[in-house]
Amino acid sequence: MEENNSNNVASNVAQAIAVALDWSSTSDARKAAVAFLESIKAGDVRVLANTSFHLVKKDWSSEIRLHAFKMLQHLVRLRWEELSPTERRNFANITVDLMSDIANPSEEWALKSQTAALVAEMVRREGLNLWQELLPTLVSLSYKGPIQAELVCMMLRWLPEDITVHNEDLEGDRRRLLLRGLTQSLPEILPLLYTLLERHFGAVLNEAGKQQLDLAKQHAATVTATLNAVNAYSEWAPLPDLAKYGIIHGCGFLLSSPDFCLHACEFFKLVSQRKRPIDDTSAPEFDSAMSNIFHILMNVSKEFLYRSGPSAGVIDESDIEFAEYICESMVSLGSTNLQCIAGDSTMLGLYLQQMLGFFQHLKLALHFQSLHFWLALMRDLMSKPKAVARSAGDGSDPVDTEKRKILSFLSDEICSAILDVSFQHMLKREKVLHGTSFALGPLELWSDDAEGKGNFGQYRSKLLELVKLVTSYKPLIAGANVSERIDKIIKNLLLSPMPAQDLAVMESMQLALENVVSTIFDGSNEIGGGHSEVQHGMCKIFEGLLQQLLSLKWTEPALVEVLGHYLDAMGPFLKYFPDAAGSVINKLFELLNSLPFVVKDPSTNSARYARLQICTSFIRIAKTADKSILPHMKGIADTMAYMQREGCLLRGEHNLLGEAFLVMASAAGIQQQQEVLAWLLEPLSQQWTQLEWQNNYLSEPLGLVRLCSETPVMWSVFHTITFFEKALKRSGTRKAHLNLQNNSTETATPLHPMASHLSWMLPPLPKLLRSIHSLWSPSVSQTLPGEIKAAMTMSDVEQFSLLGEGNPKFSKGAVTFSSGSLISASKEGYTEPNESDIRNWLKGIRDSGYNVLGLATTVGGSFYKCLDSQSVALALVENIHSMEFRHIRLLVHSVLIPLVKFCPVDLWETWLEKLLHPLFQHSQQALSCSWSSLLREGRAKVPDAHAILAGSDLKVEVMEEKLLRDLTREICSLLSVIASPQLNTGLPSLEHSGHVSRVDVSSLKDLDAFTSSSMVGFLLKHKGLALPALQICLEAFTWTDGESMTKVSSFCAALVALTISTNSTELQQFVSKDLFSAIIQGLALESNAFISADLISLCRDIYIYLCDRDPTPRQVLLSLPCIKQHDLLAFEEALTKTYSPKEQKQHMKSLLLLATGNKLKALVAQKSVNVITNVSTRPRNTVNVAETRVDEGESVGLAAIL
Repeated sequence: MEENNSNNVASNVAQAIAVALDWSSTSDARKAAVAFLESIKAGDVRVLANTSFHLVKKDWSSEIRLHAFKMLQHLVRLRWEELSPTERRNFANITVDLMSDIANPSEEWALKSQTAALVAEMVRREGLNLWQELLPTLVSLSYKGPIQAELVCMMLRWLPEDITVHNEDLEGDRRRLLLRGLTQSLPEILPLLYTLLERHFGAVLNEAGKQQLDLAKQHAATVTATLNAVNAYSEWAPLPDLAKYGIIHGCGFLLSSPDFCLHACEFFKLVSQRKRPIDDTSAPEFDSAMSNIFHILMNVSKEFLYRSGPSAGVIDESDIEFAEYICESMVSLGSTNLQCIAGDSTMLGLYLQQMLGFFQHLKLALHFQSLHFWLALMRDLMSKPKAVARSAGDGSDPVDTEKRKILSFLSDEICSAILDVSFQHMLKREKVLHGTSFALGPLELWSDDAEGKGNFGQYRSKLLELVKLVTSYKPLIAGANVSERIDKIIKNLLLSPMPAQDLAVMESMQLALENVVSTIFDGSNEIGGGHSEVQHGMCKIFEGLLQQLLSLKWTEPALVEVLGHYLDAMGPFLKYFPDAAGSVINKLFELLNSLPFVVKDPSTNSARYARLQICTSFIRIAKTADKSILPHMKGIADTMAYMQREGCLLRGEHNLLGEAFLVMASAAGIQQQQEVLAWLLEPLSQQWTQLEWQNNYLSEPLGLVRLCSETPVMWSVFHTITFFEKALKRSGTRKAHLNLQNNSTETATPLHPMASHLSWMLPPLPKLLRSIHSLWSPSVSQTLPGEIKAAMTMSDVEQFSLLGEGNPKFSKGAVTFSSGSLISASKEGYTEPNESDIRNWLKGIRDSGYNVLGLATTVGGSFYKCLDSQSVALALVENIHSMEFRHIRLLVHSVLIPLVKFCPVDLWETWLEKLLHPLFQHSQQALSCSWSSLLREGRAKVPDAHAILAGSDLKVEVMEEKLLRDLTREICSLLSVIASPQLNTGLPSLEHSGHVSRVDVSSLKDLDAFTSSSMVGFLLKHKGLALPALQICLEAFTWTDGESMTKVSSFCAALVALTISTNSTELQQFVSKDLFSAIIQGLALESNAFISADLISLCRDIYIYLCDRDPTPRQVLLSLPCIKQHDLLAFEEALTKTYSPKEQKQHMKSLLLLATGNKLKALVAQKSVNVITNVSTRPRNTVNVAETRVDEGESVGLAAIL
């Protein structure tokens, strides 16, 4: 009767599994089936066990059997303790018998792997005693045949891999016990694995020789499973043990097998990363084993490099994949364990030569792999020695001595070869035009099509870093190499019939030259120090190169542009050899004057772009040449004045040269700065302060429409504001870390060079910004001409940026300014503006205008004296309800955050409430509405939607969500700034110790006491500011944006600290109830996993500090669905037993998980999900060398916890 009942339950469960997995079933049927299966898993544990064991039999389909195995794993993982010791022993016996039953050629690999996983899970739960009992049985089973051996190896692989994955379900003590048991068993496990490798590899060869292919496949599967198991132990088993029991030898032998070499490579990749033990007694054995690994891999590398050398024919692609694995292991060896062969000069020299061979290899994948080794090696060798106690008898540092020894192997030839290869690879394949004089040959260069767009910049930056490191070590070699290569390129260009088409190679070398020159002449090495012989040699090299560059008579815009970049790359050389500075400046002006400046002809756009690039070269040289340029300032000024009089210096060019002047003046001192500013700004002030243009164009919204039709005035305004921005950025020092808590407008501070100019510079700007903002207000926008309306949409650049795509292609006539504005270089007021011009003008004025206001807030108290808070508020937030999210984000970032940071305390009342109240009120409503739409309907509703030009629905949705997230993060950043320590010096810090003394109620202060020493206190005192800000704070916990949550958490921490110190019952109730509940709700979102530790800390602080004053925190916890009164009592008792904040937070975390039934995804997400995988199927990527095994979770070093 009971057996029939069991069979009926099993049949029902099987039917439910079939329905749940069948997508042709109705939705209701699937839901009912899943609910039934969950009830079985949560029901009687013995029924669950019997049913599952019944369903894993061969009578059922594979799908049902797989599901039954997972139900058994669920039982072992979560309900094991509910079985009695006898039942657990019976369960174990049945499970081991299953391994024998499933050892059948017809069984699927997935079923075998689930069986092995079940045994491993059981051992993990039951512990050391069961493992010691099972081991002999498993060893015996492995000798019965290839399939049984494969199953045992699967289990052996799964067990340590499962334990090394960070899993909070497995308590530390039990993990240590199990690992100790595994470690003690290594003398049995490792010889078994070696025996199985040897036996079944031999069997593969024998059976294949007899043409018994099915048997050969079974033995091959066992070899693969054994290698997978070996790899699981290779991460933590002592390296001497791996050598002692033949594992290293066996895997080295299999490197010659085409079928198993890749799995064997995986072993070497893992052991190569093992770090030398700190314990001196075991270090010699480790060094010996690692030296053996070096020998094995170097022998394989030697063969490959010989076969694939320059004289070799076509290289087999399978050979390349194998070589990638070997090269990756060689990189790990050299990066982690080079000290193991440092004492063997022959071996070390040979190793470095082989790594150079990989770096020079024609195949990009191998070159790229080895780049990481050379970069790591040179970083280590060129790093400055730390101040450590001298341990050697002669007083020298042994680490420094070892570095010098390795450096001695880096001969001039090796360094020269590294530089040559690096220079060659600065060029992308796409840049090489067919039919040009530059021949690639078989060399593989980076290709966006093969390696992916957007990654070349990272790759090139690594090459450039390597170039800098080699240059630091061998400056003369680097100087000579870069000079010779550039000389060769220039000669080829001079002989080329179409030099502009062959320019790509020279363009690619400009950054290399820049890095070599800046490294040699950075003042920290012997060149700057003045070692005469080296200095003379270096001077001769770069003087020769500079003379060659100065002698070029190029006039084509593309050639002129590159030549300008080469000349500014020589800036650091001019710092130490100032005699050449005059020649470079004269050459730049010569290049500038060689290009046409007439802007009416569209064909001159490339020339205009080149002219602007020449002007930026003045800025770069001013930065790098330092005081060498000062004697030439008057000459530059006279030339600028002459060119202006002749009408051959355009306004944008004048601004750039003016910026270069500001950079030069900053090196000359404050007085020179003030003189230069007066000289540059005086002409601007005469135009900017005139009331006529302000009355004509800024007195009413439609005046701006008129301004956009007056192109000379329009572009004049643009260039004036952008120069104000440059002047503020380049003058004085920004006091980013200044504590302004005790500052007031009367506090004496050093006069900023721009302070005296703000009084005339700033007043017209709010009027202009107010006019621009008003264009978006409904009453104005509906009256605007079509061209203006069209200009208010997003540019292609903005849309591409929101989509995370590369910028669209633009003509050379388009110039992107630092503000991000894209301005056509041909627009200087000579032609009628089109829709694109107006759009870029509006964006440029907004970007630079905001930056001018933001930068001006840092100039002491001058900003607040020059402007009236009411007029600024009208300009910035009067029309905030009509502003698009992208514009609000920019306003907050560029103006409001700096203003909040630098506003003197005595002006908080006057300024902050006027500006922040409309912002917070509108942002709370707008963000709440948009997030609600995104979370409920899957699409964010943003006011920018009408500004997005037609595109696919999916792209529009992506842009809308990006706009929403960007604004959310910026508003949260503002809250974070408000809560920053610098603006809250009066806020008490919570005790770092877990020993929390009760707060004396009589010592609590009124909220008013904090309004002048804490900006959070000031904000809370003003309800108009506080209510929307606090609402944003609460709602942010429901928004799926972890980055915003990171910023909000610091604001919450300040709220909690303030609450603990004040007697405000209203604030106390908000924190104890609303905030506490919101934090717990936030932990239910997986997106908050990254910040979960901070959120748990907030929960701990709220509960510990406030539960004695307010019953609400207890009530919030007791309202959670799965908590009971005794759980809370046990939690409180646990808190009293520890003074460790870390342990108290862990108790809080455990309670919240218990109280919510493990529903807090931010906490649960930290646990890894374990999956058995087959390493042979894992893809490899030539670019992403730091490959991670995503299926294995985060590994933990076993040596640390044994």
